[in-house]
Amino acid sequence: MQKKEKLKWRRLDNSARLFPLVGNKKFSSIYRMSVVLTEEIDPDILKRAVKKALTIFTSFKVCLKRGFFWYYLEQNEKEIIVRNEKTYPFRYMDKIANHGYLFAVTYYQKKINVEIFHALTDGNSAIEFVKTIVYYYLNYKYPDTFKEQFSKKDVEVDTQNIEDSYLKNYEKNLHKKEDANKAYILKGKKLHPYQIGVTHGIINLKPVIKTCRRLKVTVSQYFVAVLIYSIYQEQKKEKNSKKPIKICIPVNLKKYFHSTTITNFFTYMTILADHKQLDLTDFDLILAFVRNNFKNKLQKEELAKTMAHTVKLGNSIYIRMIPLTIKKIILKLIYGEIQKYTTTTFSNLGKINFLPEYEQYVDKVFFIIAPEKAEKIKCTACSYKDHIIFSFSSILQNNAVEKNFFEFLTQNGITNRIVTNGVYHNTKNEFYPKKNNLLTENDETKNEIDTKETTNIGLKEKIKRKFHF
Repeated sequence: MQKKEKLKWRRLDNSARLFPLVGNKKFSSIYRMSVVLTEEIDPDILKRAVKKALTIFTSFKVCLKRGFFWYYLEQNEKEIIVRNEKTYPFRYMDKIANHGYLFAVTYYQKKINVEIFHALTDGNSAIEFVKTIVYYYLNYKYPDTFKEQFSKKDVEVDTQNIEDSYLKNYEKNLHKKEDANKAYILKGKKLHPYQIGVTHGIINLKPVIKTCRRLKVTVSQYFVAVLIYSIYQEQKKEKNSKKPIKICIPVNLKKYFHSTTITNFFTYMTILADHKQLDLTDFDLILAFVRNNFKNKLQKEELAKTMAHTVKLGNSIYIRMIPLTIKKIILKLIYGEIQKYTTTTFSNLGKINFLPEYEQYVDKVFFIIAPEKAEKIKCTACSYKDHIIFSFSSILQNNAVEKNFFEFLTQNGITNRIVTNGVYHNTKNEFYPKKNNLLTENDETKNEIDTKETTNIGLKEKIKRKFHF
């Protein structure tokens, strides 16, 4: 009898270790990238394209396994699943229903959605995976036009590099001052469990660029200032609210440290706006404050301190030696406390480009991240061609912050078209099905289930995986 080949496995990177420990069915560390094409999606061709993309992004062909001390990743040979979009964004990636993959692909009319669990990779690497899926889809859809013009050499990341760049660039002697100020947390009635409200502002890019040049700020700085101003309009309605507004901003460390890894390599910087020290009704003052914070905090040394703080926690001998079951309880408590120090997160992917010959088939690109128990709204932006799309994802019934934000832009000459997923306006549009037709996680029928697990692994290999540090 022929011996089965052992499945390959690897450790999670330093950031990825946290995500499986603190997530649950209601709040999971998932983000979604969507590409809207000019024609209806063919699901069979889409599935072929995803399978082909995985031959390049082989490190994404994995499933999450439970060790004794940490989770780890194992090679996944199961069939990929592509579904019609019937649920709200960021549904929990059920291990069985999703065949173990840490990403899920859905489609609706002309739109391709790829949702990714953050333990797999960060947004900067993920967008290359999504673009690769689109390239292969169009190759298969229009073989006479493209004739396999796209190839592996066109991918803008090193898909074979899975090093942990945190450990490579970690400096033990660096220390970061702890932030003792808890943040203002948005209040209000929540949507039903598993419901997510999404609001996109489709904005003409030229007026934004013109405004930012006039004010001598970057697009990210401008949007963060508008966000602080918009949140404060709600905070000041609460008589006894004294806590500062804190905006958490992911930073791509590959811009500051040498790394080509396909795994996570990012950190955060935080903008703390305290109405006791800064007049948050004056937008010009907020903008100057944000600009100075960006200048001071986007320094390699400052980012290295933040990274070192995170790596120290993950590599602490005390944390490492705690069994996974107990570790999950401890880290969930710690994470729950940490969440109280952030009002919201804003992530800007920047300008997204497709190969010139494919651009005529790509209409829009969306990017959203899952809200959480404390960070009840999260914000994102990305630009493609002559539009920038600013998006909110929320678990609140009240969308006042979103209204404040887009109304401010309009009042300052930046017009926008608002599109939602139907939670706030129960209508069908070209990007989302009607809300009444959306299923919740509990309603969805789990199909195409394959419960077969690979059990033919030697004892030595099992021990090696379970007890890895």
